[in-house]
Amino acid sequence: MMTAVLGITDIWTYVLGTVAIILLPGPNSLFVLSTAARRGVRTGYRAAAGVFVGDWVLMVLSAAGVASLLKAYPPIFLVVKYAGAAYLGYVGVTMLLGAWRRWRTRHDPDTPRLIDAAEPAALRSPFRKAMVISLLNPKAILFFVSFFIQFVDPTYPWPALSFLLLGLIAQVSSVLYLSVLIFAGTFLAAQFAERRRLAAGATTGVAALFLGFSIKLATATV
Repeated sequence: MMTAVLGITDIWTYVLGTVAIILLPGPNSLFVLSTAARRGVRTGYRAAAGVFVGDWVLMVLSAAGVASLLKAYPPIFLVVKYAGAAYLGYVGVTMLLGAWRRWRTRHDPDTPRLIDAAEPAALRSPFRKAMVISLLNPKAILFFVSFFIQFVDPTYPWPALSFLLLGLIAQVSSVLYLSVLIFAGTFLAAQFAERRRLAAGATTGVAALFLGFSIKLATATV
C-alpha cells in the first residue's frame, strides 16, 4: 500500500516519471541550448528563467482546471494550438535566416562570431521568447493536468500544497537539466566561434527541428 506524502500518493514514481519526461528533447530545452551556444552562460540562464516562469504558469493553470477547459471546448484548444505552431514556425524561419547571414559573412572578420548582427530585436529577448514558447504549448497544459492528477490524493485537505511540491520537484529537475545544457552550449560556442560553417550548419539543424515542432503541434489533437 502506497503512503501519501503531503497529499502525493507515489512521490518516487512521480520523480522518476518527471525526470524521464524532462530528458525528452523539446523546443524549450533546444532553445536554451542554442541560446547558450550563441550568447553564453548568462543569456542561457535568462532563457532558462523564461522556461521556468512559463512552466509555473502552465502548472498553475493546470491545477486550476484550464486544461480541462481546453478539452471541453475544442475551438479554444485550436486557437492556442495554431498560435503555438505559428510561433515555433516563426522561430524556426528566423533561425534559418540567421544561419544564412552567418554563412554569407563567414569570411568577414568584422562580423560578430556568436550573435548574428542582423538578428531581429524581438529575438534578442531570450527570457520573453522562452516564456512564450512554453506558454503556447497546449499539449504541455494537457500533460501537466493529466500527470499531476494521478499523484494527488483527492482526500488530502490542502491540495494546493500537493501541487506546489509536485511543481517544485519538476522545476528542480528542470533547473539541473537546463544547467547541463547551458554549459554544454558554452562548449559549443567555443567551437562555433572559430568554425562559422559549423555554426551555420548547427543553426540550420536547430531551425529545422523548430519547424518540425511547429508541424507536429499544428497536427496535434486533444
